[in-house]
Amino acid sequence: MTRNAFAGTDHPPSYYAATAKDAPGVPSLEGDLTCDVCVVGAGYTGLSTALHLADRGYDVIVLEAAQIGWGASGRNGGQLGTTLRKSQPELEEMLGRERGRAMWSLAQDSIATTRAIIDRFNIECDLTPGIMHTAWKKADMTWLRDEAEHMSRDYGYDRLRVIEQDELRDMVATDRYWGGVLDEGAAHLHPLNYALGMARGAISAGAKIFERSRVTRISDSSPATVTTDKGTVTAKQVVLACNGYLGDLERKVNGYIMPINNFIIATEPLGKDGAKALIRDNVAIADSKFVIDYYRLSADGRLLFGGGENYSSTFPSDIASFVKKPMLRVFPQLKDKRIDYAWGGTLAITLKRMPQFGRVGANRFYGHGYSGQGINVATLGGKLLAEAVAAEAEGKGSPERFNLMADVKATKFPGGTWLRYPGLVAGMLFYAMMDRLP
Repeated sequence: MTRNAFAGTDHPPSYYAATAKDAPGVPSLEGDLTCDVCVVGAGYTGLSTALHLADRGYDVIVLEAAQIGWGASGRNGGQLGTTLRKSQPELEEMLGRERGRAMWSLAQDSIATTRAIIDRFNIECDLTPGIMHTAWKKADMTWLRDEAEHMSRDYGYDRLRVIEQDELRDMVATDRYWGGVLDEGAAHLHPLNYALGMARGAISAGAKIFERSRVTRISDSSPATVTTDKGTVTAKQVVLACNGYLGDLERKVNGYIMPINNFIIATEPLGKDGAKALIRDNVAIADSKFVIDYYRLSADGRLLFGGGENYSSTFPSDIASFVKKPMLRVFPQLKDKRIDYAWGGTLAITLKRMPQFGRVGANRFYGHGYSGQGINVATLGGKLLAEAVAAEAEGKGSPERFNLMADVKATKFPGGTWLRYPGLVAGMLFYAMMDRLP
């Protein structure tokens, strides 16, 4: 399967696609339309942008090349974290204490916004509390403890609980970890059902969504003309919400993100007792490796395990075998369990692993590069983009919250668009080797 060529527009066969609920029936774009804002991409960023703009009374059209949630929004690990990808100590070091604290306020709003959308539209997405960050190496427990203490002392965040090794072994049926930290403010969910529910909410608020309407060109004019194979949208402003599938649609920013592929498998149902024996309290887990393993239980008692990634234009020919290897390093007792689903998806990373927001020209905004933390951050991103678009339309300039994210200095990948992959592969292979060392 190629990364950026939309050879197929149906959702790939995954556990999420097989258990999707109430996908809104929307058409393809045919003919020429006019609106206030055209959003390109119907993932979390685009849907959140459309919802928040529609709530403000704007006429919004969303164009999706495939289906709603077709990209990373419908294929990811389903972990709803409580940060903006970087930890607070890292953000304070990167941005300074004052801006770091402002980022924490945004992180908290990202969780609140996601939960509010789920509640507002009664989205059935199996929302379940708890993510455990586990120490793959003994030394990793030091910084995990330090971070928990820092968040309690300096931020008053008391939802992080240090889990020592003996207790962790009672909670998760593996001896691979040296301990961990449980974030009780985090959660996990069915990512595709969340996207579909947000799409229904955006439509109910007045937004129009068109599937199978791949954008091939955006004019530099004002208003802009957004062209698809069978129609056009003329819009005062355009929001690019393509993330790992941006491709050449906007060359001025695509060198700042790197599309990479990640993979997940779903076991056969383990039964109520089997699932509880594997992960006692039904929390999600993400380990401390650079190329992380992340996993959780599904609503019907399967293990959904994400592990391994590649940096080519194609996926492994046997994704199940590719991911089963890291799964068995953690849970060797599952060696005889059937793998019912195996799939991959493309996400966008940035060099600093912080999302990138900004604008190109007078009427084009973008948000992408969530680097593996897209559920809450992309949902917040859509809200911030809506704030920026509305402020521009109303002659108020760029709002403070959007500027806070947009002012994080972006760095291009060395080699630019064409030569970035060799450097990335070399770096990732080095860190993957470090993961295997004691």
